[in-house]
Amino acid sequence: MLDDHVTLAHGAGGKASAALVDAVFVEALRNPLLEALGDGAVLSLPGGDRLAMSTDSFVVQPRRFPGGSVGELAVNGTCNDLAMTGAVPSWISAAFVLEEGFPIAELKEIVADMATAAAVAGVQIVTGDTKVVPRGAADGVFITTTGAGVIPAGRALSAGAVRPGDRVLLSGSIGEHGMAVMLARGDLAIEADIASDTASLSPLVEALLAAAPSTRWLRDATRGGVGTVCNELAQSCGLGVLLEEDRLPVAPMVNGACELLGIDPLYVANEGKFVAVVAPHEAEAGLAALRSHPLGAQAAEVGQIVAEPAESVFLRTGFGGTRIVDMLVGDPLPRIC
Repeated sequence: MLDDHVTLAHGAGGKASAALVDAVFVEALRNPLLEALGDGAVLSLPGGDRLAMSTDSFVVQPRRFPGGSVGELAVNGTCNDLAMTGAVPSWISAAFVLEEGFPIAELKEIVADMATAAAVAGVQIVTGDTKVVPRGAADGVFITTTGAGVIPAGRALSAGAVRPGDRVLLSGSIGEHGMAVMLARGDLAIEADIASDTASLSPLVEALLAAAPSTRWLRDATRGGVGTVCNELAQSCGLGVLLEEDRLPVAPMVNGACELLGIDPLYVANEGKFVAVVAPHEAEAGLAALRSHPLGAQAAEVGQIVAEPAESVFLRTGFGGTRIVDMLVGDPLPRIC
């Protein structure tokens, strides 16, 4: 790690984030559970049961945006991290850092949003903590949630299970959340009817795993988008990922906004989409299962796993050429979750 100070790029989910995690946190706290660097840790309990645990923090601005709010993100984001391990989300702990002067009425709205999202997701918020800091020491409210869920017997998902020839599925169109938040800030002279895709993905994951029980790996494409998630996969499994540009589902409004801003939709954050790697013989059934659910209506098979070039992601363009999809560099969309 070359940086001497933390920058916004360290929170963008790309190369700088990976360097910070590896050089500071993994280096100091190293253990096999942490080194897996998954969306959550898988814990083995006496008797053979397995529990997944995940923690996330939410600092998005604005706190309310088309399609969602920071309260909904705090629940859905943690539920989704648990679902990506194969767990069924069940319990959440929530901690709040409140800035002096924060309106109680807005806090009630955020907590009400959390309660609604938890009811929809089928989880309980069972414990928590509240801290208040002086005016100017925070940006209104920061929320940290920790979730736990049970992994059904016989279910195992890991990058180590990925094989050449496996298919890459995307659960729906990409980029809605990042674009919705960016436009909601009002800093750009762009108007577009784009809403966040924030949702609890556990029901969609269960539908996929029922139809494609040999599914290898799952990851929700949040910070850094699909491009970053696929790079993390390639580095973890030691294989390559070949994506097909003409198969990537991108809504016209999102695509147009990205073109105006010079941003690749592959790197735009999502809060209700995931990437799945499935066995070739289960790809058709898995895709059908995704499309049969309201959250997966726009699901698509977008690529495959290849042996070479190893640890790389390539995109086959509509013109028949290929280009490298590298890890995100910099911070084009700060504070999207």
